[in-house]
Amino acid sequence: MMNRITRITIRIRNPLLLLLLFLTIVAPFVLNPLAISLFFADTYEFIPNNSTVIPKDNLNESVDGELLRKDRELTEETKGVFLIKEVTRGERQEAGDKENVKSRSNDRAMLAVEVETKQEAQKVGKRELTKTKSKKPDEHPLADTRVRYLKDQLIGGRLFLSLLATRSNSHFIKELRGRMKDVQKALGDATNDADLPKNAYNKLKAMDQTLAKGKQIHDDCTAIVRKLRAMIYSTEEQLRVYQKQALFLTHLTAKTVPKGLHCLTLRLSTEYYSINSSAQQFPNQENLDDPNLFHYALFSDNVLATAVVVNSTVTNANDPSKHVFHIVTDKLNYAAMRMWFLVNPPGKATIQVQNIDEFTWLNASYSPVLKRLASQKMIDYYYKTHKAGEPGSNLKFQNPKYLSIMNHLRFYLPEIFPKLSKVVFLDDDIVVQKDLSGLWSIDLKGKVNGAVETCGGNLFHRFDRYLNFLNPIIAKNFDPHACGWAYGMNVFDLEEWKKQNITQVYHSWQNLNNERQLWKLGTLPPGLITFWKRVYTLEKSWHVLGLGYNPSVSQKEIERAAVIHYNGNLKPWLEMGIPKFRGYWSRYVDYDQSYMRDCNMS
Repeated sequence: MMNRITRITIRIRNPLLLLLLFLTIVAPFVLNPLAISLFFADTYEFIPNNSTVIPKDNLNESVDGELLRKDRELTEETKGVFLIKEVTRGERQEAGDKENVKSRSNDRAMLAVEVETKQEAQKVGKRELTKTKSKKPDEHPLADTRVRYLKDQLIGGRLFLSLLATRSNSHFIKELRGRMKDVQKALGDATNDADLPKNAYNKLKAMDQTLAKGKQIHDDCTAIVRKLRAMIYSTEEQLRVYQKQALFLTHLTAKTVPKGLHCLTLRLSTEYYSINSSAQQFPNQENLDDPNLFHYALFSDNVLATAVVVNSTVTNANDPSKHVFHIVTDKLNYAAMRMWFLVNPPGKATIQVQNIDEFTWLNASYSPVLKRLASQKMIDYYYKTHKAGEPGSNLKFQNPKYLSIMNHLRFYLPEIFPKLSKVVFLDDDIVVQKDLSGLWSIDLKGKVNGAVETCGGNLFHRFDRYLNFLNPIIAKNFDPHACGWAYGMNVFDLEEWKKQNITQVYHSWQNLNNERQLWKLGTLPPGLITFWKRVYTLEKSWHVLGLGYNPSVSQKEIERAAVIHYNGNLKPWLEMGIPKFRGYWSRYVDYDQSYMRDCNMS
């Protein structure tokens, strides 16, 4: 034994052996930062190739979990290397002088393995960090992950407050309410994790612990599931109520005359009746029946909308003097409509404003639709069958246009313009962006109506969406998959109209629909029926629709279109109009006009 101690002492006194011993024991800690984790594994974790030491409690495992897992694997492998080294060194020290040379060789080999292991670990760490940094933006965790987790904790807390088993535990309830208060305070108005205070994570952990206690107290999973289902059902019901209210308010807003428009009509009417009769006349009235000019039919009770249609058409016309506008309105807006165009004449274009009440030929004995619209039965159907918001009510029914003959004037164009051969019909919610004179040179090939089809690949605008194909009359005469077409900008050949007796066709179908068994409401369904196989399809660029309900209409389509149509509830003169489309309409409104300023129109 004494000889053995002496030999060890002699070896230690040898400088070369001391150097090798130093390299063997100390060098791995110097060369390999990962080895330090042996001493700190219970408190810290390390990210390869990064000198920052991150406490475990502050790690966001949703971001770095995978990387840390790989790092832990590398650390375990490194621990194994060190254990092997230590055992080998112990065995070498007990082997004696005979094995010294071999031992030193093994030490050097082991050191080489350690260095190689360190380099490989660093390479793996670099690759993992590179992968993490090179992730696409949509692969990153959501910026509001922690915010949503805090909100879910509040929902869980409310659930435990509502359960009988936890309510009876006053200590737990007190703790839970305190934690919920802390979470609500930490959450505040934050919408993403960056808005949260620094102590939010601690609040989240504390709340998790309290919720875990609640789970231990309440072990009846069936009751919890039942309660959650009841909460979901209640929330869905509440959502449906709010959606129905929002829909009703949208319809109501769309059909209500804004204060500014009402003011404009009153001021214009007052001004019109204050001027003498000679000043109430429009110039160029000799052009009204000239078949060589371009004639437009426009039926509206909205002064400002009509002004935009006329202004946009004239502004983009190659020769405004050849364009004639025939405007028909009701007696309530007749004076205001005339006064607007007297004060704001459309350049060299010709204007005519007529009062529908002066069409003496349009009466109940001639028009079956007018007779039916005036009946008490129809009024009850549209207004009194259901109150707004009651189950089964249709908000479309509470719309004044369905009881107005103004909406059906489009079926009487030859009677209104007996001396014209062709006319272009324009709705008052359109904007003209290009010269429309080319419409009169289109050969309709014996068809009566030139229109843009609306179905494309969308089944929504086919015949079966408008007509009742359960009725044998409809099923026998029409194709449910036939493509619909759009009112709003239509070319009508009035000569062909008269030859094919279109007005009488319209009347006969209206008589068949006396009980509303063929279609329910509106003018498009009878239009589809009346002009069945009599429609010539125009190029889509003539007429682009959807600006009053579809925010996805492409800017390219809009800019290429001759006419854009704000069909739908979101009209551009209403505050709820789609903002990005309003500019196409408002550019043709003169807000500096005196009447507009007086009525605060802007």
